[in-house]
Amino acid sequence: MSQTSALSPLAGAAKASAIALYAKPSPGYAAKRAAAEALLRRAAALGAVTQANSLGVEDMVLTDMVRRLQLPISVFVLETGRLHTETLALLERTQALEGIEVQVFRPKQEAVIQFIRTQGQDAIYNSVAQRKHCCDIRKMEPLSRALAGKKGWITGLRREQSNARAEVPQVDESEQASKGLTKFNPLADWTQGDVWHYVLENHVDYNPLHDQFYPSIGCAPCTRPVTVGEDFRSGRWWWEDETAKECGLHVKKSTSEAVPVQHAKHNEETPA
Repeated sequence: MSQTSALSPLAGAAKASAIALYAKPSPGYAAKRAAAEALLRRAAALGAVTQANSLGVEDMVLTDMVRRLQLPISVFVLETGRLHTETLALLERTQALEGIEVQVFRPKQEAVIQFIRTQGQDAIYNSVAQRKHCCDIRKMEPLSRALAGKKGWITGLRREQSNARAEVPQVDESEQASKGLTKFNPLADWTQGDVWHYVLENHVDYNPLHDQFYPSIGCAPCTRPVTVGEDFRSGRWWWEDETAKECGLHVKKSTSEAVPVQHAKHNEETPA
């Protein structure tokens, strides 16, 4: 496990785990869990349904539910080529789990090489457009392959995660007409405390970066720990305006683009 980042407001404090800090279920936890499991069964009944696992805690909870319920739902991971060492180790452990099929989708190497050659290794910090281009190559194109031939997919989106996700529905049929896809968000109404309580009571494996104040974990150059008072996704693309902070996986077409703000580069040892 890597050292707690100096950016964390609690660096040097007692090394309390995320479970110890956050595992406090809401009063409606039992009903929420039952509803989430029922929605997973509903999703499985469609056939050709898969779960997107980012290897963040919400997705690990869902993968655990799928395994426990023995549902015919595959799991896929987008291995962007820029994931943290801790995330890659968790991927290996998840692939080794019995009773679940985990598929790994990677970006096309020639596209990555061309992007770096023409835009530079630090292009993601230059503009929102260039950062999103990187996300298109490393996430969106592999996602299209992961969802090819599927009728539905399952995500760990929660309304509490950010303002942009405040109205996430449990069942999203907005892509039915265009792509023939239904998106299921079984944890949409779960709190952070609900998620970590599930981890505690079911002994779910999770990314140790969560113990270092990374509530949301993406590519290494694009993720930092959060500080007290920041929302769950403030550590993602922290140099950009709040309205730009999505990679495209869960965003409908937008007509505006945020303007990047000045920043100090993070993770200098892992250039974009």
